[in-house]
Amino acid sequence: MVPEAEFTSYYGLPVLNRPTWKALDIAGYLFLGGLAGGSSLLAAGAHATGRRALARSAKLGALGAISASTVALIHDLGRPERFYNMLRVAKPTSPMSVGTWILAGYGPLAGIAAVTEAAGRFRRTGAAATAGAALLGPAVASYTAVLVADTAVPSWHEGYRELPFVFTGSGTAAAGGLGMLAAPVAQAAPARRAAALGAVLELCATEVMTRRMGLAAEPLQRGRAGLLMRASTVLTAAGAAAGLLAGHRSRTAAALSGAALLAGSAALRFGVFHAGVASAEDPKYTVVPQRERLRERERRRDGGTGGTGGGLAEGSPGTPENR
Repeated sequence: MVPEAEFTSYYGLPVLNRPTWKALDIAGYLFLGGLAGGSSLLAAGAHATGRRALARSAKLGALGAISASTVALIHDLGRPERFYNMLRVAKPTSPMSVGTWILAGYGPLAGIAAVTEAAGRFRRTGAAATAGAALLGPAVASYTAVLVADTAVPSWHEGYRELPFVFTGSGTAAAGGLGMLAAPVAQAAPARRAAALGAVLELCATEVMTRRMGLAAEPLQRGRAGLLMRASTVLTAAGAAAGLLAGHRSRTAAALSGAALLAGSAALRFGVFHAGVASAEDPKYTVVPQRERLRERERRRDGGTGGTGGGLAEGSPGTPENR
């Protein structure tokens, strides 16, 4: 038996090209998009239940977040016309194309909702825009997860099943944090509940994702990315718990809880970003999972043909070793 060769890449170079996206632009874009989408959902609920202060802060927060998110995306693209050019076509199979159209529809709705609320005029138009932004809010919060998972970067791609739930939960928790930070305690009950639900979804989905990803989850637990992910877990859990336990009694506790939730959501996005970069730079995160998938396919094939009795003998011309 010949021992399996240890993998080395040519000249020690990575198998994949390192992502050229800038951390501040793209991780910030991921965070702000989630905050905007979650805030629009919270704004619609507050608007419908007559919590004017909470609705106002959520609508203004959604507009500010989506505006900053769009600026970060355009800055990373390098030239503003690249964003406009993506609107010339609609390609359902492209997450970038779909996301561009989602932003193009969501941005004006969030803007109308915020402006009419601030001006105190055109209430019906503002209510319709608030509802429309809320309908698109979940897509705004989650499509960025599809965008990064639709790449060859191991620590992004391998989390494709759970990452949209992680980002949606994180965006909801951040929106709840913003609501607790900006709205009076008496009106912030929906924000506290949203923060708790979002935190539970984020933490549970992250745990499931890292367990299922196998080796590709390693960069999420080591180095800068691991530090950010652990900080995100602590800040999110502490912020949600403190909001529920003390946020309804103390304005200071509510503000501190909201700040912790916002910081935790941002840390998650930066952690995921840096983990992806680290996984692209190390060839083992690309090659080892490929070998494991190949072995699994071989085991399934051999099992389907009755094992070694019905399959090909090891070392025969039809086996992968001799092809």
